[in-house]
Amino acid sequence: MEEQNENQISIELSEEMAEGIYSNLAIITHSSSEFVVDFIRVMPGVPKAKVKSRVVLTPEHAKRLVGALQDNIDRFEEAHGRIKIQNDPPAFPMNFGGTMGQA
Repeated sequence: MEEQNENQISIELSEEMAEGIYSNLAIITHSSSEFVVDFIRVMPGVPKAKVKSRVVLTPEHAKRLVGALQDNIDRFEEAHGRIKIQNDPPAFPMNFGGTMGQA
């Protein structure tokens, strides 16, 4: 039997899950006990879009996720240069943050 450190966890990633889901819209909502992040793929010229994935997090884990994303963005920018965000409005709705309906 394989011994593991108490703080280590074995993570399994299926082939299907490893392919990932493309998303260009995220809608974030929250209650007093959880954050819900819906990842959506919006296609230009198509008025309807489906939620492709939903992630539910505790507030503590949501804050940890923000920190981990910021750390990875910082390391990416050190290696590849600053990520530029256009000031022009996108050709389709974008909502990466805020509560439901707020960008």
